[in-house]
Amino acid sequence: MMKINSQMKINSINKAYGKNVGKVKKTDKAEFKKDKIEISEEARSFQVAMNAINQLPEVREDKVAELKKQVEDGTYKPSAKDIAAKMLHNARTINRG
Repeated sequence: MMKINSQMKINSINKAYGKNVGKVKKTDKAEFKKDKIEISEEARSFQVAMNAINQLPEVREDKVAELKKQVEDGTYKPSAKDIAAKMLHNARTINRG
């Protein structure tokens, strides 16, 4: 801690460190600029597509009802090739993640 006892020391400190003390530049006008945003055409198209996707139901009720009826009736006969392809696809997806 530094203790200053005399006015002379205060003046010398002000000369050394306070050259710009009290010198604040004032302006007559405050100038405010508004923010501006521009959205590209590609971003607008993407937004329209996302809105359309968000409007779709998460579950296709008609498809689920059709498959459920086929299973109940015993008429659901998925292709072994399609099942194998889907299993391989899922295994690859799991291994990547």
